[in-house]
Amino acid sequence: MTQRIFSADKKYATEHDVVPSTLITGAMSRRSLLRGGVGTFGASLLGGLALPVAGCGGDSGGKVNAPDALMRSVSFSSMAAPNLTLPADMATTKVGSTMTVNFTNNTKQDFKLAYQPFFMTGDRVPDGAGGTTLAGGYYDIYGQAIIDSTVVGKERQYFSDSPDGTTLLTVPGAKVSGVKGNTVFAVVQFEYTSMAQDGTTGMYGKLPSPIAVLTLDQNPTTGKLTLVKYHNVDTSAVHGLWITCGASLSPWGTHLSSEEYEPNAFTAASDAQFKAFSQNLYGSESQANPYHYGHIPEVTVNVDGTASVKKHYCLGRISHELVQVMPDMRTVLMGDDATNSGLFVFVADTEKDLSAGTLYVAKVGSGFSLDPKAAPAALTWVKLGKATSAEIHRLANTLQPTDIMDVKTADPLDAGYTKVNANGKTEWIKLVPGMEKAAAFLETHRYAALVGASMGFSKMEGTTVNIKDKVAYSALQNCVASMVTGNKYNTPGNGVSIPTALNAGAVMALNLQGGLSDTLGTAINSVWMPKDIKALLTGQDMVADALGNTANPEKIANPDNLKFSEKMRTLFIGEDSSQHVNNFLWSYNIDTQVLSRIMSIPAGGESTGLHAVDEINGWTYIMSNFQHAGDWGGIHSIVKTTLDPLIKANYKDKAGAAVGYLTADPVQTRLTKG
Repeated sequence: MTQRIFSADKKYATEHDVVPSTLITGAMSRRSLLRGGVGTFGASLLGGLALPVAGCGGDSGGKVNAPDALMRSVSFSSMAAPNLTLPADMATTKVGSTMTVNFTNNTKQDFKLAYQPFFMTGDRVPDGAGGTTLAGGYYDIYGQAIIDSTVVGKERQYFSDSPDGTTLLTVPGAKVSGVKGNTVFAVVQFEYTSMAQDGTTGMYGKLPSPIAVLTLDQNPTTGKLTLVKYHNVDTSAVHGLWITCGASLSPWGTHLSSEEYEPNAFTAASDAQFKAFSQNLYGSESQANPYHYGHIPEVTVNVDGTASVKKHYCLGRISHELVQVMPDMRTVLMGDDATNSGLFVFVADTEKDLSAGTLYVAKVGSGFSLDPKAAPAALTWVKLGKATSAEIHRLANTLQPTDIMDVKTADPLDAGYTKVNANGKTEWIKLVPGMEKAAAFLETHRYAALVGASMGFSKMEGTTVNIKDKVAYSALQNCVASMVTGNKYNTPGNGVSIPTALNAGAVMALNLQGGLSDTLGTAINSVWMPKDIKALLTGQDMVADALGNTANPEKIANPDNLKFSEKMRTLFIGEDSSQHVNNFLWSYNIDTQVLSRIMSIPAGGESTGLHAVDEINGWTYIMSNFQHAGDWGGIHSIVKTTLDPLIKANYKDKAGAAVGYLTADPVQTRLTKG
């Protein structure tokens, strides 16, 4: 969910931030949500604001007007974008939005929102055993701290400035010492760190990604969450983790992570980034196997706040971003954050089990457009293969890349090779006979291009689902390079072709249905398959304004994280933008079509870790984080001199980033139950 310095179009040279946030929605059970029912409204807001699980109405003073009133709708006011008249607002998390809850008795209540972090990376936080541990700290495969020794005499453990995917969940029977109320867990992953202590940049992907379980004490009266224990998850059983980006909560309560920008197995032995990753993980530049990375890790939290992790190797080895499991608990829609990315779906054989199933990739029909008024383009589905995680893991352990296919970077003038565009490169590929399954699951991008899939998207990032309307949403962080007619990475005839680039990107809507078949006529065993795709929201490129923005600040730019709240009927959108001087977190009401800016991220940072939770113990939360504040790009030339010292003061000389949630400000009284 970040724009990388090695993007094929060379335009996006930074990565950005997120902000974990706890918001507010209806206190409705997941079961009733899946039925599409209307429930009463509850809200978890730090400082004492609460709406009850049972219905009630209220006015702005918190008075109960009708015990049986139900929530009718939720809306958010749109805050102004910060500017240099108040530079401090540009150098921190700024929330200036009010959430309004409208009740069925024609009353309403307003809640002013604010941001409350759990911690900043680099802080010492409780380890649950009477000591402390380093938030966002890095560890090798043996569980030993990885030390940053770039400044002599100031050696310290590396820690991340880029927290990303975050989920909030409960575990039946959970019991953790120090919890006085309800036991709630958050799983937080850390994508990378931007620089070493001496200021050396280029650290992206060179350290194994840590992932942690936070034990949180939920106040039963107010919904407030307090950190009690931080547990670093042992990832040695899955060969460590590679560039964990977006995350989602599975319907069965596990944390589904991601491994982004799968390492190129054909060049890994000489690639400085992958060699450094291997050295930091294993103590050897050559021990890490590139085929062990680019998969979906799944974290299961235990009752004591520890956790275990396994990797699923059968969902394709792609640039995994945010994945979304559909309500059938089998169908997985996956983001693919790459140039020449595709739209992938995995259908598991068994509910709540991603260890075996069938992998599909889309072909886009005629009429694909970024005009929200245009008709949708039809999708058809190519079956790439059926496999178990165990068998693909065995292949990863035993095969070399050249056992699977031959890849040329220049035209071999041999009809046995097929020219493809994959990962922002033009290559000529010849498959080794009998290696279709290995290619489908270990060289997924190349194989999908080889069999004629629409590998033309650029940075297909976050995904989420609107269950009631049976619509999925996917973020195109930008629409450039491989999407543009005439570009060298655009594949003519693959359906993904727009006349001009849209750097500011778009959010796409995909209608879901059953009864579809793959391109060979075999029925697909899912009622949640995307049947078409159309634009829902788009950004707007522009000439730089007085602040430096090159995309309209009143519209989304470079959407990344997406999460939908069924109760609030609201799509939340986090930005990874090198076009907005400050990245924003937006709300978009699907019914009213109102777009509202609800939070601003520190300049140079990215909004990440977004997670909307409609109900935990009667309270609703939206988690979000931010990354790498003060990671300056060309658009920051006007503000950099003013903001750099402020951001350094706020965020550990730009080495720290916050993990937290949205809350109410000022403190509100609790509404009584009806």
